[in-house]
Amino acid sequence: MEGRPFRAASGAQEEVGFSPSGGCDRAADGVTSEAKGGFITVARVVKTQGRRGEVAAEVHSAVPGRFAEAMKLLALGEQGTRRELEIEGLWPHKGLLVLKFGGVDSISDAEALVGAELQVPLSERAALEPGWTYVSDLVGCRVFDNGREIGCIEDVQLGAGEAPLLIVAYGAGVQTKKFDVPFAVAYLEGVDIARRQVLMRLPEGMLEVNAPVTAEEKQRQVVGRARSRRKK
Repeated sequence: MEGRPFRAASGAQEEVGFSPSGGCDRAADGVTSEAKGGFITVARVVKTQGRRGEVAAEVHSAVPGRFAEAMKLLALGEQGTRRELEIEGLWPHKGLLVLKFGGVDSISDAEALVGAELQVPLSERAALEPGWTYVSDLVGCRVFDNGREIGCIEDVQLGAGEAPLLIVAYGAGVQTKKFDVPFAVAYLEGVDIARRQVLMRLPEGMLEVNAPVTAEEKQRQVVGRARSRRKK
């Protein structure tokens, strides 16, 4: 997913992107790995629209003017093949973007595109202003707190506060712990995308407060309560 860039929050809520991901070793936000060519998903076709081959797509970009007539997109189908399409017309409709592509002139033509991801090469990703970061660049980065590695970013979510939340995972299996770390200027020392590192200086005790109980800890709590009841 491209357009959902954001920057560390310093006051007012910034535009924030959300992207589920599968962990530290996977690309996310619609950005495929370089080995597969390096593409960015900017929209996804969800249904047909009209009788002349139009399709309705959910947009995965917040970049103004991202789509335009004569723009070329690559439609990635379920089989993993890409088809080049050129936009002939476009207009918003009920929260979606209706697209008319050249050579797609009937409902049956349009049905073949339903579910397809509409992509552009990674090299065409929109440039960001200083201080802004793409979610796809953060997912998979290692997080360091005061020089100590605390885990890997596996997700970025909107939190209840002003700052986006980095979901940082540490460990494996039932031992895995996840921390909700605010991506806020007050805690951020730097982001080194080339080295896949996010450097932070978190308040003492924040990780303990924001860490959920693991499956093993829950089991110990259950055993402890059971023992307490038997003693009574």
